[in-house]
Amino acid sequence: MKKTSLLILFGLIGVVLFAQNEPKPNSKTKSSLRSRANDHFLLQVGVTKWAGIPDSIKTKGLSRSFNMYFMFDFPFKSNPHLSVGIGAGVGTDNIYFNKTYVGIKDATTTLRFQDQSDTTHFKKNKLATAILEAPVELRYSSNPAEPNKSYKFSLGVKVGVLVNAHIKEKILQNSAGNTLLTYTEKQSSKRFFNSNRFVATARFGYGVFSVFGSYQLNPLFKQGLGPDVRPFTIGLTLSGL
Repeated sequence: MKKTSLLILFGLIGVVLFAQNEPKPNSKTKSSLRSRANDHFLLQVGVTKWAGIPDSIKTKGLSRSFNMYFMFDFPFKSNPHLSVGIGAGVGTDNIYFNKTYVGIKDATTTLRFQDQSDTTHFKKNKLATAILEAPVELRYSSNPAEPNKSYKFSLGVKVGVLVNAHIKEKILQNSAGNTLLTYTEKQSSKRFFNSNRFVATARFGYGVFSVFGSYQLNPLFKQGLGPDVRPFTIGLTLSGL
């Protein structure tokens, strides 16, 4: 966590130092930059994995994330290429498991991940979390007057509060994979999860499209109650307004 934070800090310093050599905007340019459209709305879709996941926990398929943020953009007075984006929104992660029971509502001292490949299990099983988040980005734009025709780069952090965590299971099967019952079961509990999360982020792209990456700096589960896993995501961003 400390090494990742230092890398982010050095990256932000590097962007700022690079920008100091750029010419200062005149008052007319400042006025136009305040009213420009510059990524005030972000939609993100990505593939999510867990760093540090034990071999005993079996995931499958493409675990997905969907994020949506409304942002305010504040251009630097000293340099039009730089700005700070601050906002709020929601982030969701969906982790899919392979014939694995996840006991988020069990009255156990630690969170259980039980292999059910040789017994009755659900065909579809996912752990979903929803987080209210406040993202902050240091942004660089190659063409600040026309962001939709500009190369963009940003580094940032997100601070979030967990609002929901649940397991959703569908289609009960026997060990041979034959369907026993077709129904959906949902269990919700936040007991094993850290209530806050801190995420490092980066984006790079052109115009309204960009590639983003994120890494959770603190563990997903409370210390001693679950494995020390940290979600990371790679995906695409659609921005505008």
